Amino acid sequence: MSDDFEEILAPNLYYDRYFDIDAVKILPGEYYVSSRNLLMVTVLGSCVGACVRDRVSGIGGINHFMLPDDRRNEDQRVGSAMRYGDYAMEILINQLLKLGARRERLEAKVFGGGNVLPGFSHNVVGERNAQFVTDYLGVEGIPVVSRDLLGSYPRKVYFFPADGRVLVKKLRSLHNDTIVQRERSYQAKLRQSRVEGDVELFR
Repeated sequence: MSDDFEEILAPNLYYDRYFDIDAVKILPGEYYVSSRNLLMVTVLGSCVGACVRDRVSGIGGINHFMLPDDRRNEDQRVGSAMRYGDYAMEILINQLLKLGARRERLEAKVFGGGNVLPGFSHNVVGERNAQFVTDYLGVEGIPVVSRDLLGSYPRKVYFFPADGRVLVKKLRSLHNDTIVQRERSYQAKLRQSRVEGDVELFR
């Protein structure tokens, strides 16, 4: 595996009996896009997820990422974090356009950025992630039609790209150790990686 930053196409396909539909589970650092009727599910703590779709064709996708904090000097940290955030969003949009989505018809719903990682009395990690994803979509001219960001709870997100529905469940009463450990592991992996090269945005 390359030690560059990578976004991974989510491999966790399953059948959701409750919603009676094929589904895919997206973990930190993963994304998924589809042109068929499919449920996309992820659990977000401090990470953010962008649900992006072509509002006419129903081609849609979701990602799950956080900005790396590599503990180097401030200029390097901010530079690499922004490049990784750009990459996480661009690879999602690129794949949607390759499936036939039209850029001018894209819309987004964004979620996550909760203050769930222990040791942070203020919502620094989640706030940076939430601010990045909204700023990025604004610069790219992709309207954010719905959002549920920040706060102190993890969220389970159910995205139905075919019709644009998103169901969000705030996990107030559950033990969040798994979520925290998963994000800690992802955060550590980001610190060990590096960003090289540029990603060309497929238009």
